[in-house]
Amino acid sequence: MSKKVSDHILERLRDWEVEHVFAYAGDGINGLLAAWGRADNMPEFVQARHEEMAAFEAVGYAKFSGKVGVCAATSGPGAIHLLNGLYDAKLDHVPVVAIVGQTNRSAMGGSYQQEVDLLSLYKDVASDFCEMVTVPEQLPAVIDRAFRTAYARRTVTAIIVPADVQELDYSPPTHAFKMVPSSLGMSSYAPVPADDDLLKAAEVLNAGEKVAILVGQGARGARAEVEQVADVLGAGVAKALLGKDALPDTLPYVTGSIGLLGTRPSYELMQECDTLLVIGSSFPYTQFLPEFGQARAVQIDIDPHMIGLRYPFELNLVGDARKTLSRLLPHLREKSHGKWRKKIEKDVARWWEVMERRAAVEADPINPEYVVHALDALLPDDVILAADSGSAANWYARHLRLRGSMRGSLSGTLATMGPGVPYVIGAKFAHPGRPAIAIVGDGAMQMNGMAELITAAKYWKEWRDPRLVVAVLNNQDLNQVTWEMRAMSGAPQFLPSQALPDVAYADFARSIGLNGVRVEKPDEVEGAWRQALASDRPFVLDFRTDPAVPPIPPHASLDQIEAAATAILKGDPDTADVVKQGFKAKVQEMLPGGKHDK
Repeated sequence: MSKKVSDHILERLRDWEVEHVFAYAGDGINGLLAAWGRADNMPEFVQARHEEMAAFEAVGYAKFSGKVGVCAATSGPGAIHLLNGLYDAKLDHVPVVAIVGQTNRSAMGGSYQQEVDLLSLYKDVASDFCEMVTVPEQLPAVIDRAFRTAYARRTVTAIIVPADVQELDYSPPTHAFKMVPSSLGMSSYAPVPADDDLLKAAEVLNAGEKVAILVGQGARGARAEVEQVADVLGAGVAKALLGKDALPDTLPYVTGSIGLLGTRPSYELMQECDTLLVIGSSFPYTQFLPEFGQARAVQIDIDPHMIGLRYPFELNLVGDARKTLSRLLPHLREKSHGKWRKKIEKDVARWWEVMERRAAVEADPINPEYVVHALDALLPDDVILAADSGSAANWYARHLRLRGSMRGSLSGTLATMGPGVPYVIGAKFAHPGRPAIAIVGDGAMQMNGMAELITAAKYWKEWRDPRLVVAVLNNQDLNQVTWEMRAMSGAPQFLPSQALPDVAYADFARSIGLNGVRVEKPDEVEGAWRQALASDRPFVLDFRTDPAVPPIPPHASLDQIEAAATAILKGDPDTADVVKQGFKAKVQEMLPGGKHDK
C-alpha cells in the first residue's frame, strides 16, 4: 500500500517526538483521521470537546513540558475555533504548531462550503510561519520549518493541508531545481551578550544601593543563578505572574507577584529601589515599575524583538538568562545585606501575616481568599497549578507559595477566560505522574470548563497519578469585571451582565464518573481539599464563595476602596453611610497592621 501525504505527516510528527495531538474531528481532516487509524493512533489523538479547548490543551502541554504543543482541526469553523487558544500561545511566547484542513484545491475561490481564506486568517497569529501544502513535495520541509520556527521563536506556526492533498500519494522532494529537501531536528543553543556589554551592566548593578530584580518566565531555567545574583547584590526579587514558578516563594527576599494582582512588598520594592534588573520578563504595566529617572536599569532577554521595552534601560542584554547571569556574576561586587535587604525581608514576612489575616476574615458563606490560602500548606511537592482569568487569578497570585519543583501558569498576556481546565488537562498528558490543580471562577467553568470535564473523564485512566482537581469559586458573579466596574467606573454591579446561575458542578462531575463535593461552610474547606487530593480520580470542588470580598490592588488607598463601596451601595442612600463604614472596617482588618498605614 502506498504512503499517502497524511501518513507522512503523522510519521514526521513522530520523528519530531510528538506524542499527543489535541484535536477535534471534521471532514476537512478526514485524510488525517484515516491515517491515524493506520498508524495505531500514534501520536495519540486527544479529543477535546471544542477546538478552542484543543488549542488551550496544546498550550498547557507546551507550557509545562517545554516541548512544542500540537493541535489540529478541520477547515472553516474548526480552524476559526482554534484562534483564541493560538493567540494565548502567541502572546505568552509558547511554541505551538497548528495543523488545519482546507477545502479541496479544485473548490478554492468558488465560495465553497466551509471555504475560509486560512492564509489570511492565520497571517497574524502564525506570523512567523504559516504555509499551505499544495503538492506532496513541499513536505517534509513545511513540517520541519514549522517545528523549528515554533521552538526557536517560541511562537505559533501553522500548516494548512487541503483535504484532497491529504489523500495524495506521498513523494519526497528530489535532487532537482526548485525542490526543497529538509532534515530533522535542531541543536540547542544559548546566546550570550558581548563581554563589553556585560562589564557595563555590572558597573550599573554595582553602583546601586537598593537593587530590585524582576523575573519572568524567561528566568525559569536560571533559578540558581538568580538566587546567586540576588544574594550578591542584596536585592529583593519580584515576579511577573508568568514567572511565579521561576523562584521559590519561600525565599525571604522574594516579594511575590507584581502588578494589579501583585503584593504590597513588590509594589514597595519598585517604588523605593535605585537600580532595577529585569530577567526574562516583558511585564507590561509600566506604572508598577520605578518612576522614570528613579532607577538605573538593565534588562536580560533571549529575544531581541522583546528587548528594551517597558522601561528606559541603560543596557539591553540579549542572551539566555542562565548563561548570561553566569558570565555576569564574576563581575558583580558583593554588597552587605544592610537596611535595604532587611526591610525587604521584613515586608515579605509581614505580607504573609496579612494574607493569613485576610483569609481569616468572615464572609458569606466562604471567603475565597481562605479557600486558596488553605490550599497553600496542602500543595503536593510536584503539583502543577493553573488559574483562570478573573478574581481567581488574584488569589492564585497572592496566596499560593510555590516551592521546589512546583509549576504554575495562567493566560498571562491575553488574559482570556477559559484556559484553566484545559491547561491542566494538557499538563496531565505532559506529566501523567504528577497531580494537577485548576482554580477557576464559575464564569469560566460555565463557559467551557464543564465540557472539558468530559475530556478528563475520557482520559484520566491513562494517567499514572489520576489526581486532577478543579476548584470552582462559585460566587454567581463575573466577579473581576464587577469589581473593575466599581473601582474604575464608580458603577454598581450591573446584574444583567454580571449575575450567573448557580450550577451543581460537583453533581455534574459525579454524573460522568468523576468525584466532587459542594462546600458551603468555612470549616469544611480544608477537609474538602484533603479529600480531593486523596481521590482516585479527577475531583471537582464547588466552593460557595462570597462575591463581596474585594481583590484589593497592592497600591489601593482607602479612598479608592471607599469609592468601590459607594458604588456597591448606590440605590440604598438611607443605609449607605452605615454600611460603608462597616465595609471600610472590614477592609481595614485585611490591611497591614490591621489599619491602612501607607
